[in-house]
Amino acid sequence: MRARHPLHPSARGLVVIVAATAALLAGCSEADGQGDADGTPDGSGDTTSGDADDGDGGFSFDGPGQGALINAEGLGTLTFTVTASDDPDALDDLLVLLDGDDVTTAADRSDGTLTYAPDALDDGERTVVVADGSSVTDDDATGEPEHLHTWSFDVKAEPPAVELTAPDGPILANTTVTVAGNTEPEATVDIGDTTTTADQDGSFEVELDGVDGDLTILVTDVAGNTTELTESFAVVASRVEIDEVRTVHATFWAWATPSLREPIIEMIDDGRINSVQLDLKDEGGHIGYASEVPLAQEIGADIGPLDLEQAVADLHDRDVAVIGRIVAFADPALASWAWENDRRDMVIQDNDGNDFYRGSYAGFSNYTHEDVIAYNLDLAEEAAKAGVDHILWDYIRRPEGMDNYTVPGLTTTPEEAIVEFTRLADERLAPYGIQHGASVYGIAADRPQQIGQDIPAMSEHLDYVAPMLYPSHWGPGEYGVSDPNRQPYDIIRATLEVWDEATEGTRARVVPWFEDTPYRAWDRPFQIREQIRAAKDHGIDEWLMWNPGSTFTPSAYERRE
Repeated sequence: MRARHPLHPSARGLVVIVAATAALLAGCSEADGQGDADGTPDGSGDTTSGDADDGDGGFSFDGPGQGALINAEGLGTLTFTVTASDDPDALDDLLVLLDGDDVTTAADRSDGTLTYAPDALDDGERTVVVADGSSVTDDDATGEPEHLHTWSFDVKAEPPAVELTAPDGPILANTTVTVAGNTEPEATVDIGDTTTTADQDGSFEVELDGVDGDLTILVTDVAGNTTELTESFAVVASRVEIDEVRTVHATFWAWATPSLREPIIEMIDDGRINSVQLDLKDEGGHIGYASEVPLAQEIGADIGPLDLEQAVADLHDRDVAVIGRIVAFADPALASWAWENDRRDMVIQDNDGNDFYRGSYAGFSNYTHEDVIAYNLDLAEEAAKAGVDHILWDYIRRPEGMDNYTVPGLTTTPEEAIVEFTRLADERLAPYGIQHGASVYGIAADRPQQIGQDIPAMSEHLDYVAPMLYPSHWGPGEYGVSDPNRQPYDIIRATLEVWDEATEGTRARVVPWFEDTPYRAWDRPFQIREQIRAAKDHGIDEWLMWNPGSTFTPSAYERRE
């Protein structure tokens, strides 16, 4: 009678020890040094798979080749078999060990064959050993069975990690796009119809033409495991980036009028400005180009004369950035349409609810209404796609005189509602990699409740705030300046101090609005230069210049390279 193995009372003789590693997608690979078709790894003459008779007890062994690399798909079908060619009962004496652990009870014995299929294996080096338990006697000092057969192999079942490092922003239309990233060394990377192999450090890079914004990347590691990564990128017509804003205001009617446009272009060519603030939606709610936004078309607001994409391209050809101004909530066109079409919750109303509120405006839309918010964000995204480099929000506030009107659906403070709009705008525009700012009242830094603009909170979601610091608009004694209109330098320095405090520690920088207008002007070129000088002495070398008719005083502006 044969002695039973002391480590496994139910076993009668042979021990199989299995050490395996988990793999991911393709079966047992037999290429690239992972094992030849006969089970022999490249450069090795040790055959350990196939129907081989070891000549010990009449058993043959079948399993993965010596040094084979098993991926996830192969792991799902991985089996180890021992066939008794002479005496099927001899299988009862076999033990199976996986990485030194007895797993004999997990093996199946039937029809003269012992089969072991591991449930799951972690990645790494593994070994399966079949041993003869009958070789161990009760008085055996070591208690170790005789090993009859060993399978050594690697499991790699984890999918390859993929990190995309480029593009890291929007894609320019009709250009070659560099796609780069990191994955596992020597992995195969398929991007569309282009295939490349990752370097030894795992990096890869390809150049693609005609990317439509969607990229699908398929990575296959050396074991055959795959990872598919799909990324979507915003596509913009063109782009010019500037570090500092020095710009003038242009209505869309002015830009369509050569006598008004050409002097601004001359300022560009002379190096006096590096950008143009171009109205997209104005104070009347009119849009300066043929918009594809459905609500704009339904309202009939898109009456402007511009081909927006062409206007942007023309300025970009001069290396000039385009700042698209959107007057958000002062919107008579939307207010009138909404009232007439029984969408009255979209507008701010008189207290009696019999008409939409006008006040000093021709109509003010409801800054809490989701359709009003979506309308303005849709216009901003449309502009970003056309290549507009910045979005400058205007009239993102409530009207003055809160006692005189009702805001349907307002459940927070006006300040909180406006901050939420800036957050939503920031989220919508983020994929396009463009900046956005907000024109705000000069008093909002220290008197936010007068018009519903909480500057510190808004500044968390904006790249810059643009306070309107026009010297002609301040009363005597404001910020300790006796006559602000006669002291443009002093009032600008004083107000910028307050704005520094309001934005300190936030994301936003301060880009002030100045004035180049005949209103209360006594020496227009001097007043312009003093405003710019005050900002520069304060450490701010950027500004937006206001003139409602888009007529400026070029000689007052410094030429720059």
